[in-house]
Amino acid sequence: MTPRYLQNQLAQSLRNMNLDCVDVYYIHNPESQLGQVTEEEFFVRLRAAFEALEKARSEGQLKFYGVATWNGFRVEPGSGGYHSLERMVKIANEVGGESHGFRFIQLPFNLAMPEALTLANQPLGSHQVGTLEAAAGLGVTVISSASIYQGRVAQGLPKGLRERLGLLPTDAQSAIQFVRSAPGICTALVGMSTLEHVEDNLQLAGVEPMQLERFMELFWAT
Repeated sequence: MTPRYLQNQLAQSLRNMNLDCVDVYYIHNPESQLGQVTEEEFFVRLRAAFEALEKARSEGQLKFYGVATWNGFRVEPGSGGYHSLERMVKIANEVGGESHGFRFIQLPFNLAMPEALTLANQPLGSHQVGTLEAAAGLGVTVISSASIYQGRVAQGLPKGLRERLGLLPTDAQSAIQFVRSAPGICTALVGMSTLEHVEDNLQLAGVEPMQLERFMELFWAT
């Protein structure tokens, strides 16, 4: 995530898409660096990356930026690869001021990986909360990756769970409904390799997300 590399990849992306500006630019899997450098060195590097991306914003090459992670926001503090969202936002504020562009994070969230909601691993003021709650409090939008976990939660769902999710026609739809109904998830990303998958998933456009109380009952049920 060196500034030179980020700028090179941003310029390449703009050329590939024939655009002058992208809406969101992600630093990909920054937690992978924590296996090679200290936490303090990591944040020195992250600050330099944010400075480069703020410069690109000022030049009109991107509107916002963020980090796309796998484990960073899903593990306990002190674990290898852990990210503090509050600290990242603090750096962005120091680099770009209150109008900084660090407004997005991407992380896995699905029926098998609900930690962003259920694991209170993020500091937010004097409280310890889940990543989704922390993001909402810090003005950061959350995008879910692996919404059907590469198809692993798109088949064989228990009947009782499907009933609670609304008895949609397919397990894949039920799995996506779970993600898109979670409080704090803005967009559920889903890989689709066939036209049939696209048409199947698009049927959810006509279905309302679950009401919050009904969604949270999924975690209260025994």
